[in-house]
Amino acid sequence: MTDKTLTRMDLSEAVFRNVGLSRNESAALVGQILQHVSDALVNGQQVKVSGFGTFSTRDKSARVGRNPKTGEEAPIPPRRVLTFRPSHLMKDRVAVGNATRKR
Repeated sequence: MTDKTLTRMDLSEAVFRNVGLSRNESAALVGQILQHVSDALVNGQQVKVSGFGTFSTRDKSARVGRNPKTGEEAPIPPRRVLTFRPSHLMKDRVAVGNATRKR
């Protein structure tokens, strides 16, 4: 596995190279898209990107957890969590990547 992380700057650079917008316009476009996705998730909407996957939120109820170090019980409050389900195309693509990487 590589130590490289794909960043917002990497995405805007890809838009700059492939679409032909200026670097500033590319960065603004990527920022607007990510803001739109974030706003939709905050509002409880699903975000489905065809061929990639679906982002959604899920409410988790309160429960009692345990500190693994001390064994002491502690309440965990209810919360909303972000989930991602990759599409079958993405799963297949990652599986192929894993197969070629092991060689």
